[in-house]
Amino acid sequence: MQPHRRTPASEDGIALVLAMFMVLILSLLGASLAGVGRSETLSSLNYKTLSQARYAAESGLNRATNYLLFTYVAPGNDAGDVMANYVYENTSPVRYNNAPVTLSSDPNQSNYPIAAKKAAFAAIAKDKLTMGYSSAEFTATATLLSMKRFKDGITMSDVTVQTWSITGTGTLDGAGAANIEVTAIIEKQSVPVFRYAAFATDRGCKALTFGGGGSTDSYDSTSALVAGAPVKAAQSGNVGTNGGLDAGGSNTTINGTLSTPRSGVGNCTASNVTALDIAGNSNAQVTGGLVDLPQNVKYPDPQAVSPAPPNTNDSLTKTGSCVGIGSCAALKDPANPAKDIGVTLTPPAGTVHSLGNVTLGANAEIRLNAGVYEWNSVTMNGNAKLVIQSGPVILRIAGKGQATPISLTGGSISNTTYKPENFQVVYAPDAADLAAIMAGAMTRDVKVAGGSETSMLLYAPRAEGTVTGGTDLYGSLVVKKLKDMGGTAIHYDRNLQRDTLTSGNPTMTSFSWSSAD
Repeated sequence: MQPHRRTPASEDGIALVLAMFMVLILSLLGASLAGVGRSETLSSLNYKTLSQARYAAESGLNRATNYLLFTYVAPGNDAGDVMANYVYENTSPVRYNNAPVTLSSDPNQSNYPIAAKKAAFAAIAKDKLTMGYSSAEFTATATLLSMKRFKDGITMSDVTVQTWSITGTGTLDGAGAANIEVTAIIEKQSVPVFRYAAFATDRGCKALTFGGGGSTDSYDSTSALVAGAPVKAAQSGNVGTNGGLDAGGSNTTINGTLSTPRSGVGNCTASNVTALDIAGNSNAQVTGGLVDLPQNVKYPDPQAVSPAPPNTNDSLTKTGSCVGIGSCAALKDPANPAKDIGVTLTPPAGTVHSLGNVTLGANAEIRLNAGVYEWNSVTMNGNAKLVIQSGPVILRIAGKGQATPISLTGGSISNTTYKPENFQVVYAPDAADLAAIMAGAMTRDVKVAGGSETSMLLYAPRAEGTVTGGTDLYGSLVVKKLKDMGGTAIHYDRNLQRDTLTSGNPTMTSFSWSSAD
């Protein structure tokens, strides 16, 4: 039998089949690559348009936020926009005309009693954002969630704080059209002016200096007195600063926390400001430890005394001191009615008591009744006694031309209610002095002395403060720098957390975004 042999003719066409198979594979690969490329292109386009729409929406949000924070005047602070228009107590959102208070880029959609504010918001809350060859339109709306009115503890004027929910919408038409919404809640809240036993605004070393047994603790002025004095607790005497605390000596104790944006414990230098520097041989301590502040704390400058008080020399003495001084009455000795022992000052209702450089004479008793006193400076001489007859007494000092505009160290202060808000001392320099202080061209000092009945608030964020006396000071102090080297105990009134409020910085409490399609 002959073996079977495969002839070349039997393999005809196999090359064509292989070629067609390879073409099919390459076609599938090409189609896949084209599909992937198209998908990537569409994904990139989608990401681009979504990003552009979001940027536009955030532009609307920012425009509305800037208007509400820096241009818009809240009800009550605007004579033409009265609080009576609104239902705002114990309700959210705030209502006007039985509907939520809103402002919109479409003024026809706004629900607000003042037409000018509706128009102003609409004018800034709608625009186009150009990005390369494309543009996106943005709009915004704002809803008033809450509103509160209170008396500012620094300016002593009524202020309104609000919480707004703001929504910005960005729209991009054409290929890859997108519609994005971003929403944020912007609020200003009332915060305590006096949150610490002492706060120093300076950012350097020794912003706070405690030594010689100086200390802090706390009490509650709403609680009953025991044996005529507050009950103190070895806690909550917190201190704070934008710089560092230097503590030394024996029995120097901060019975509370130290709050500062600085960190570290140890040697403090200009190039390395540490939070706490305790001398190596000292047993000084901060019992509550350190609290990290996220940023420097800014205390607002009080409004300057206006009109400026005179730069005359005015003496309040035991005898004859009412001559030329208004709202003044001689104070008689109860044991000898024919004998003067000082004066009583009583500002007329609705006005201020204005004097120049006031000296409290030696051995004189000066009684102040409730009201606002605007003096250029005040100096207490030996054994003078300053009595807070009724409160609140608000003493605003301009300090023009005075290196030490406040010196309450030559005698004693008596505020037997131990409510520090009944005696508030404020250093309020004019614009020129404030600019010079900020530029480092001059410094100002304020001095107060402790005593068994000394209860007060001192607000002087641009002045360097010194506490002397070696006894007690009930209340709180805000100064640029503070020295307590004489063993004075500062007793913080915990009730100040609920009293003496000011408007806090605006904050964003939430932020979110979503597709509006």
